[in-house]
Amino acid sequence: MSEKDVLILAIESSCDETAAAVVKNGREVLSNIISSQIELHKLYGGVVPEIASRKHIEKINQVIEEALIEAGVTLEDMDAIGVTYGPGLVGALLVGVAEAKAISYAAGKPLVGVHHIEGHISANFIENKELEPPFPCLIVSGGHTHLVLVEDYGKYKILGRTRDDAAGEAFDKVARAIGLGYPGGPKIDKLSKEGNPEAINFPKAHVADAPYDFSFSGLKSAVLNYLNGCKMRGEEICQADVAASFQKAVVDVLVEHAMMAVKEYGYDKLALAGGVASNSGLRSAMKEACEKNHIKLYYPSPILCTDNAAMIGAAAYYEYKNGTRSGLDLNAVPNLKLGER
Repeated sequence: MSEKDVLILAIESSCDETAAAVVKNGREVLSNIISSQIELHKLYGGVVPEIASRKHIEKINQVIEEALIEAGVTLEDMDAIGVTYGPGLVGALLVGVAEAKAISYAAGKPLVGVHHIEGHISANFIENKELEPPFPCLIVSGGHTHLVLVEDYGKYKILGRTRDDAAGEAFDKVARAIGLGYPGGPKIDKLSKEGNPEAINFPKAHVADAPYDFSFSGLKSAVLNYLNGCKMRGEEICQADVAASFQKAVVDVLVEHAMMAVKEYGYDKLALAGGVASNSGLRSAMKEACEKNHIKLYYPSPILCTDNAAMIGAAAYYEYKNGTRSGLDLNAVPNLKLGER
């Protein structure tokens, strides 16, 4: 006899997406509703926390209702409520956490707090049914750049992380500097296809005492210095070349670190996760490196790379199976570290 299916209602509100999903057994998505605020924040050139929080309050009930309707289930059918409680913008996180606690209390369902990065990693389980731990995973998003060993479901060993700017953050800042606007990642990715990645030699930072750590603030400064230098000398700036050369400098470091980890720890598979995992330059360079080294590469579809609740539902399922339960005193933890509870 098969075990009873486990249904999780998942909520994600860590930044500027209000999302809810119903996930079955950690890998089957019955619904995944995302209300994005990108158009709103474009006006300001980046996410405004106060506006994000208010928008979450407006949208969250509607998004959850839609997720349940699309999945054809009711709150009664749920086995647990999963919610992102960190890291992220504190006001935004609080909206999701308060909502999840209210539903958990009212419906008498267990509450499972989920780490946002664990969600990104777990997005890989949704479309790759055969992927099981252990494996190394590179998480690259607006707020995070982590190289992690996924030792088991819910069990992680951090090999390296960024010392300053996350890769996605550097993309946004460079995009702003060359006049592309927000969100920077997709815009640089698109423009760099028209540029020459070898045109400008930007630095690739290595952290001396921590070979797996990342640092992107020096690269960002180098781009700004290059742009200022051109302006002072009255030289024309080729936006596409700057974008392509910058993207190559980021991608090269990400690929080098990932390959080093796979070899050192003796794995034949690697997963990518996070918003920047949908960057075409990163995907193709990583594919090439993996093929050359006979490594199987996994990554989610673009919709599951950016913030969504399906990935939180996948992570919540494994935490639920591991016995994780959060109390009604669960709070938002804006700088929550991976592996902390």
